[in-house]
Amino acid sequence: MSKNKLKKFADMASYPHVFEADFESVMRDGFSMRGKWHEWFGNANPIVLELGCGRGEYTVGLARADKDKNYIGVDIKGARMHAGATESHEEGMKNVAFLRTRIELIDKLFAPSEVGEIWVTFPDPQMRKARKRLVGTMMLERYRQFLVPGGAIHLKTDSKFLYEYMEAMLKENGIEAEEKTDDLYAGGAEGPVKGIKTYYEQKWISVGLTIKYIRFTMPEDIKPLVEPDVEIERDDYHSVGRGVKFKSAE
Repeated sequence: MSKNKLKKFADMASYPHVFEADFESVMRDGFSMRGKWHEWFGNANPIVLELGCGRGEYTVGLARADKDKNYIGVDIKGARMHAGATESHEEGMKNVAFLRTRIELIDKLFAPSEVGEIWVTFPDPQMRKARKRLVGTMMLERYRQFLVPGGAIHLKTDSKFLYEYMEAMLKENGIEAEEKTDDLYAGGAEGPVKGIKTYYEQKWISVGLTIKYIRFTMPEDIKPLVEPDVEIERDDYHSVGRGVKFKSAE
């Protein structure tokens, strides 16, 4: 491990607003913060998660824009998360925290109705494995275990495949999107949905990719979610951050 990465991990370990939940300890002993997040923030304001937060730009940006909510960025990549964690620490922000963990553990880290809202920003679309999608039915069932009734789930993505999958999945399960657009910056939603652009989002826009957005809530009485039985054309590129640089838009 490089000295730079070692320093980042040392920094993260010293920040009071950065938490870590490793698989073995959570499965063996549970997670000490579960059910205690409001106590840690020192208020009863709604808690909002950003899953797969990367550098934490969106988490920090949302927290700056809305002081009446508490924001937690969640990701497994600690060195990447360092940027947002450091920025929020140096600014003395009181409504931001970061949690380094595997997202498949998420339902074991928050108590029922402890989270008010979820953002999923530019996840890997996992075109071959629905069970790995952060907005697939398996993960949505886990979110239901700790999301307040009527809590919103937001998806921002550059992936046409993932956007069309979400449309099909919601339709299959009788869930209406409260807001959706397949070209966010051509119209549609306002506020933080448009006002905060991450580093990679700006790169994708610069080469001509359109940004898609969906917001929905799951009814309390909904039955277990089922996957849609549809064929969806796969994206013909892999965007930066998913291993392979995407094709030129020229």
